[in-house]
Amino acid sequence: MTHTVEKIGGTSMSRLDALRDTLFIGDRSGADLYGRMFVVSAFGGVTDLLLEHKKSGDPGVYARFAGAESDHGWHGALDRVAEAMTDAHGAVLDHPADREQADAFVLERIEGTRNCLVDLRRLCSYGHFRLSEHLLQVRELLSGLGEAHSAFTATLMLQRAGVNARLVDLTGWRDEQTVDLESRIKGGIEGIDISAEMPIVTGYAQCAEGLMREFDRGYSEITFSRLAALSGAREAIIHKEFHLSSADPRLVGADKAQKIGHTNYDVADQLSNMGMEAIHPKAAKTLRQADVPLRVTNAFEPGDPGTLIDDRPAETPEAEIVTGLDIIALEVFEQDMVGVKGYDAAILDVLTRHNVRIVSKLSNANTITHYVDASLKIMRRVEKDLERLYPAARITSRKLAIASVIGRDLSGLSILSRGLQVIAEAGLEAVGALQGPRSVDVQFVMECGDLDKTISVLHASLIPAAGDNTLSKAA
Repeated sequence: MTHTVEKIGGTSMSRLDALRDTLFIGDRSGADLYGRMFVVSAFGGVTDLLLEHKKSGDPGVYARFAGAESDHGWHGALDRVAEAMTDAHGAVLDHPADREQADAFVLERIEGTRNCLVDLRRLCSYGHFRLSEHLLQVRELLSGLGEAHSAFTATLMLQRAGVNARLVDLTGWRDEQTVDLESRIKGGIEGIDISAEMPIVTGYAQCAEGLMREFDRGYSEITFSRLAALSGAREAIIHKEFHLSSADPRLVGADKAQKIGHTNYDVADQLSNMGMEAIHPKAAKTLRQADVPLRVTNAFEPGDPGTLIDDRPAETPEAEIVTGLDIIALEVFEQDMVGVKGYDAAILDVLTRHNVRIVSKLSNANTITHYVDASLKIMRRVEKDLERLYPAARITSRKLAIASVIGRDLSGLSILSRGLQVIAEAGLEAVGALQGPRSVDVQFVMECGDLDKTISVLHASLIPAAGDNTLSKAA
């Protein structure tokens, strides 16, 4: 257990040349450069172009291919991916020979993918084959392109700088074998001398289980966590473009926001529930079970230890983070619901069928309210399904927001009552509030336009001051 496994996200990868001079090399030399495996995501925005935009839903290659009546749309989308990839490596590679190699790599992967998709469409023009049965494999194929390109680019750049970097391509490109994830990872790192080589590993790994089936775009953290567990890493590190802090410094100010420093996986799960994902919950489970601690750092401050996440409980009760999320409140009111079983199960079945993520829920005698993270368009479909099930019910969807105060141990701090008081003193009104018996989070339901101000006043009142640990001091 002498090495670390470290992950770099897409936004940070777009500044790969800066990472070369800080994170990858910095003041290291000789043997100090090694003992580290890096798992890389695609350059920022590339996966959006390959699949669909993560926030807006604008179609990429996959969405256009899956819904196309003709070939024109997805061909153009694939051309835009090639252009974006070329621009991305052109911005970070200094040497013309490296750019030429990267250009050739993009051409080979893009045109190989294009030919594959053309052949698949031709095959599915026969009645015995259905395109819908192959769309998951198409999504997997496209996902691997971005990570393979960024890993190849990073390897070229580091080799040019004198680092013994080694590309570990787990995407299964032109691989005729079908293996499970564990075998794919073990095969990829077999024979690597971690003391003298720096593996650059693709965040996507092709495997029999199909990472996209269960994790969709969270696959890179699954690869990262499994690599750390299987290789016996002493620590897993996620490099982000910011520190894990007590609140968004843009809302509360860099002189008020504090680097967390130390928390546990329970808090990480609560953050994930609020859309502020430190790590995918399934990846966190893998690291917990392998007894590998996780560290979240700022990629551009390599000398800062960042925030350690492990299983240790808090030494004293303390609020650690205030965050928030815009949500939709789905309310099902049925006067005759009281005393009747089955309403909740039926609602959950509809939400599951439409792939709606539940953030929180509340119920009383005749009303069940689910606070969900979904678009209004999807919720209209949910409402129609529920109206068919319960024609006498009143079903409504309303845009709201949840501000959440999170900590390893909030017991005895009166977060609920203090929070409601400071919200009222700020001239705001809470639509609702939720607190469970485990004392790890308290949620305040607000009008969506009041979320930023609510986070700011809760942070000012409930997060203990620690002047030496603010982000402005760290910078």
